[in-house]
Formats: sequence, structure tokens, C-alpha cells
Amino acid sequence: MSVADATAEFQATVTKFDTDGGCLDKAPGTCWEQMQELIEPARGLRKAMRAEKSVGPEFWTDAYALIDKMENGIAVGEDKGALAFDTNRPDVFGSAHDLAEWLDEHPIA
Repeated sequence: MSVADATAEFQATVTKFDTDGGCLDKAPGTCWEQMQELIEPARGLRKAMRAEKSVGPEFWTDAYALIDKMENGIAVGEDKGALAFDTNRPDVFGSAHDLAEWLDEHPIA
């Protein structure tokens, strides 16, 4: 998959997340499915970024960091909920939105 296609897929998933209302329930475990839906296209994007030869890996540093942050949130293995002291929602949801913005600011044709 090209970076352009992977970007489009990832951004469409973030848009769908937002259009569907995001994650409003504060209870633990209620947003795990949405987390999974966001990480899958992020993983595909990372794979496409690694294959892209028009720019070097240093170009992707910030994008890799955001995907890694999403992975760290997913690695917990559950949605800890919005009110947990160590909630993983910002790592997944916040980083996904930050990555979508970064991709808008750094297009690869």
C-alpha cells in the first residue's frame, strides 16, 4: 500500500471515529473497540512509511513517535476508562488525532 493510500485510510478512520461521536462513555472497557479500529490503519501506515523511498526515515520521526504512543496505549490490553489515573485514551485517541494533523501538514504524493 502506498503512503497516500495508507494516509487516506488512516484519516478516514479518524474521521469516522469523530463522526460516530468518538468515545463519550467514561467507563473502563467501553472504547476498546474504537482503539482497535484506530490502531490497525496506523500500523498499515507505518508499514507504508517504511517502504516509502522518496524521503528518509528522519522525515517520519514525529509520525513514528505518535504511532508508538498509540501502540503503548494499546499494549495495556484494555481501555482503562476516562477517569483512571493512568488512562490510556489520550495515548490512543489523542495521538491518532495528532497524527492525522501531522499527515495533513506533511503530505507525500
